[in-house]
Amino acid sequence: MAGEQQGRTAPTTTGLARVIAASSTGTAFEWYDFFIFGSLAQIISKTFFAGLDATASLIAALGLFAAGFAFRPLGAILFGSLGDRMGRKGAFLITISLMGGATFLIGCLPTYATAGWIAPALLIVLRICQGTALGGEYGGAAIYVAEHAPADGRGLATSWIQSSAAFGLIAALGVILLTRTLLGEEAFAAWGWRVPFLLSAVLLAISIWLRTKLAESPAFTALKEEGNLSKAPLREAFAERESLKQVGIAFFAFMCAQGAVWYSTFFYMQVFLEKMVGLPGRTVNEVVMAMVLVSAPLYILFGWLSDKWGRKPVMLAGMIVALVAYFPGYHAIARAANPALIAAQANTPVTVITRPQTCSVQFDPAGTRHFATACDIAKSLLAGSGISYSVTVSERDASAISVGGNLVPVPDGSGLDAKGVKALKAATGEKLKAALTAAGYPASADVGQVDWFTLMAWLLLFTAAACALYGPMAAALVEMFPTRVRYTAMSLPYHVGTGWVGGFLPVTSFAIVAITGNLYAGLWYAFAFTAISVVTCLLLYKETSGQPLT
Repeated sequence: MAGEQQGRTAPTTTGLARVIAASSTGTAFEWYDFFIFGSLAQIISKTFFAGLDATASLIAALGLFAAGFAFRPLGAILFGSLGDRMGRKGAFLITISLMGGATFLIGCLPTYATAGWIAPALLIVLRICQGTALGGEYGGAAIYVAEHAPADGRGLATSWIQSSAAFGLIAALGVILLTRTLLGEEAFAAWGWRVPFLLSAVLLAISIWLRTKLAESPAFTALKEEGNLSKAPLREAFAERESLKQVGIAFFAFMCAQGAVWYSTFFYMQVFLEKMVGLPGRTVNEVVMAMVLVSAPLYILFGWLSDKWGRKPVMLAGMIVALVAYFPGYHAIARAANPALIAAQANTPVTVITRPQTCSVQFDPAGTRHFATACDIAKSLLAGSGISYSVTVSERDASAISVGGNLVPVPDGSGLDAKGVKALKAATGEKLKAALTAAGYPASADVGQVDWFTLMAWLLLFTAAACALYGPMAAALVEMFPTRVRYTAMSLPYHVGTGWVGGFLPVTSFAIVAITGNLYAGLWYAFAFTAISVVTCLLLYKETSGQPLT
């Protein structure tokens, strides 16, 4: 009945365009708010985690980036249930207000230097608010558009919601790049980083105004008029066997891969290029901006293709391309971006000589632990410099880093406090830097030596794979669940996939590199989740393209 009512009350082309524009603009703004944090991870690590050394502070900042994602499933449950009981429009008006307010307040926070640990504590609270808000936003916007769209054009219509992530990221990177250029790196690092956060107040006002002009979706209105709204959408979505089965298929068949492919392409790639390969931060911003600009029309193209060919073949193609390309692609990207670094690692390998039993697993997203053994210090310094290394057993108690046979002693800091360990690492780091320079290791990538054709070819291949997977995804999710529980049921697998699999990808992948000493070992995280989705999609996901909503 709801599907029939939707068909009778479907808006005109002009009306549908207005629905898409208002929904996409608001969602783009929320993505802008969320993405400026990830794009400024390096500066945030120095501003709010100054009490930690460089590697630990970066892991803490990436962990805080992940913390925002961790709370997205909570937002999905809270606002999904609200949207199924009270309406789509009201739910995503609340989410956009919460997101905008939290982002603006991040720009007003004191730094670690002025407020100590109060600063990162407040940052954590606001980041949680952002994650909770985004958990309710995406599902509401995607459903709202899908419930207005015709069955044979649902992939195209909802692909504009998918492209809003690109527009949000473009806006975030654009504002950051413009502010950096106008103020200079020194002023930007000191206070200019606040500008992108404070600007969200203007974008919030525009987005709220646009959304207040919208009416409720026809499918929800029909359900309400019939008196058939769900009184307990959480129970219907997750306690009933068939619905729970669909939630599981959605998560394993494509949401696992979505978190892996999309966030490795647009976020971990930034960490890889800047922290491990050594490209300047501004150059990385420009490269990623180019990727995102290309991605915006590709989401719409693949959404349209999914209306013609089906959701499954388009999404599956994206997953398989990414799966095959991960390792050869990242190797080629590193060679193209910094050939001197790759040549130095081949000609003058680095070895950590230590007692393996003293080495810790340096995974600390909260940034509260101190890794002070000689082994930990050596691995942290090398990982922070983007240097691959092997480990050999020391025959003595002392530890050292061998750079082509030149030994750099690494003292043990187990008996020191946090400040002492930080000072010890800094002093050892200077000696290591001198040894690496003498061995031909570049301090950073030479932009003039970058093989831009090879670099951009691989980056655009990953971009196309991410877009093929993500473009049809909103339509696929909406079509899997009935109107009564659609907001609740589709939001949770989406935000567990993107929020947990994707959100924890940068910090986990970087930590794997720090643990193993292999520049490319972090890719196994993305590879594993993508492989799970390829197999599940092939075996369990059934095509839904062109079917009326129930």
